[in-house]
Amino acid sequence: MPKLPVVSGRQAARAFEKAGWEYVRVARSRHLVYRQTGNPVTLSIPEHKTLDRGLLRALIRDAGMTVQEFIDLID
Repeated sequence: MPKLPVVSGRQAARAFEKAGWEYVRVARSRHLVYRQTGNPVTLSIPEHKTLDRGLLRALIRDAGMTVQEFIDLID
């Protein structure tokens, strides 16, 4: 299993945008909210300098992606 990279909230958001997730709004607590057409899941990505690996893994799983697919979108 590939190791999760250390990424910021903005880097993760850009990767999810490349995967087809659309920016919806900024929540009051400075979280970027993303949705995908036809998908009932909402991703809430905090604007932190570094995301905790557990949170990042949960976001990737909620998006229906694998860790390797996410890593490929970051590069």
